[in-house]
Amino acid sequence: MGRKKEISIKLTPQRLVIMEYLEGNMNHPSAADIYNAVSKKYPTMSFATVYNTLETLWEKGRLRELTIDRGKMRFDSNTKPHHHLICVQCKNITDIHRKFALKLPEGEQYNFDIIGIHVDFYGICPKCKKEKNNNVEVKKW
Repeated sequence: MGRKKEISIKLTPQRLVIMEYLEGNMNHPSAADIYNAVSKKYPTMSFATVYNTLETLWEKGRLRELTIDRGKMRFDSNTKPHHHLICVQCKNITDIHRKFALKLPEGEQYNFDIIGIHVDFYGICPKCKKEKNNNVEVKKW
């Protein structure tokens, strides 16, 4: 999350614990995941506080919203450009820190000035593959 003083928001104890939970968290948690984790330390914290903090961090450019899981919005505290590898079975998300030389053909740009690229790769993670190989029913994508 970077230096907390540079975010320019009021740093309440609840916001600090949310930011600490997100710091280095590679699980791309949902707001509910974050609420469940931090409410253990702050049982009186509301879901609205978590959601509003996430929205504020997103507005300040300190958090990315991921819309790769239809069931829930996920959050990524790594705001540096990167891509994702997503398991279609368990929805586990892994960061990919590699640049890809992808360009839209000029006729497909529709006069847009391209400023960034985000690639999502989909597959089946080793854990789900093992379950599938052990004849456990794995849902189709």
